Amino acid sequence: MSDGGDAQRREIVDLDRRHVWRPYTPMGPWIERGDPLVIERARGARLFDVDGRSYLDANASWWVATLGHNHPRLVDALTRQAERACHVTLAGVAHEPAARLAEELCAIAPPGLSRVFYSDDGSTALEAAIKMAIKLFRNEGQPGRTRFVALGDAFHGETLGVTALGGVDLFRRPFDAVLMQCHHVPAPVDASEEAAARAGDALDALLADVGHEVAAVVVEPLVQGASGMRIHAPSFLRRARAACDAAGALLIVDEVFTGYGRTGTFWAVDQAGIRPDLVAIAKGFTGGILPMAATLATDRVFDAFLGEPARAFHYGHSYCGHPLGCAVAREVLAVMREEQVVEGVAARAERIAASFQRMGAMPGARGARCIGMIGAVDLAPDASYLGEVGWRASAEARRRGVYLRPLGDVVYVAPPINIALGDLEELLEVVEASVAHALAV
Repeated sequence: MSDGGDAQRREIVDLDRRHVWRPYTPMGPWIERGDPLVIERARGARLFDVDGRSYLDANASWWVATLGHNHPRLVDALTRQAERACHVTLAGVAHEPAARLAEELCAIAPPGLSRVFYSDDGSTALEAAIKMAIKLFRNEGQPGRTRFVALGDAFHGETLGVTALGGVDLFRRPFDAVLMQCHHVPAPVDASEEAAARAGDALDALLADVGHEVAAVVVEPLVQGASGMRIHAPSFLRRARAACDAAGALLIVDEVFTGYGRTGTFWAVDQAGIRPDLVAIAKGFTGGILPMAATLATDRVFDAFLGEPARAFHYGHSYCGHPLGCAVAREVLAVMREEQVVEGVAARAERIAASFQRMGAMPGARGARCIGMIGAVDLAPDASYLGEVGWRASAEARRRGVYLRPLGDVVYVAPPINIALGDLEELLEVVEASVAHALAV
């Protein structure tokens, strides 16, 4: 560590402690003894700190850097667009990046999705979807359909509307008094067909009772990320689609985390062969370069807003469809297509699965599970978001050169989906050693 790097680190950490309110962080302990990485630059699967060390990013920086950090083609697309126009409103204005991106999204979207509504992040993409669902039924003469159904342990974002959809008590309970009505049904407990069937039966039973008041069912397809990387079978999505059809409700699919190749197919719903009514996308949408999101809708949804002006979707964000984000999002699609990124997932997924199978066999570990570019294992009998065992693994991984942010007692990896095989093998080796260390303490 150089003296210059040490001084720079101390200054940045001091400023952070004095002024920054950090996300998902108990600030008292942080101010007293927080010891963060201080990152100076990032490239590919690696973060580089001011002390001159590099760290493999096991979590793609909250799942956004799906093509690695600072992919040169994405940076170039950003630079080229910045020389032309950074931001213009979509209110009464059209521009090529937004129009071309919408065309390209509809071409690769699950069948039937033909309209694109832009927003800022995953929360706002879901917020737009739930508002679309409510007003659709109002426009169609069913104003009583204002309730939603989501899964237990679900997480769909942070804005107040989507907080109601969340099934993680720690995140939702403080706001219960002001949230809209949302029913939660038990999620499948694992990826078995039996678990999918039980969850499907619970959903059927609920909708048989209150389905006439439900605007939409909202699901994270195949993987519930923030709840601990809980994986379910594609058959549950087919049950959810059928249940929505029977109840006359919409199906909203949250592909913010699972889309863009993370589960091994471009969309997670591809593995179930279903047609959602609305799909939310964000995170990897712009490859970690800029905030940007979209809500994809069917013609049926879009057409419900046609007619007199009062029927229109009166909703939007200042930066929705901004040219910079659209240009980068188009380049993400080009990179994925031309570099065959999704096609490369299978070889990487095999390595992740083998590694987590070994971790799951360690004394004290349980529930190892994998899908595509996701691997997870519980390090405590009743794994908790507030648990500490995963943080012991995180500290050891940092010492060994890997940035690993656990979900409490759950250790997981979700690296860039195009991570070099050599980097992936190094990352998994460190994670295995770190999990073994945490379990031995």
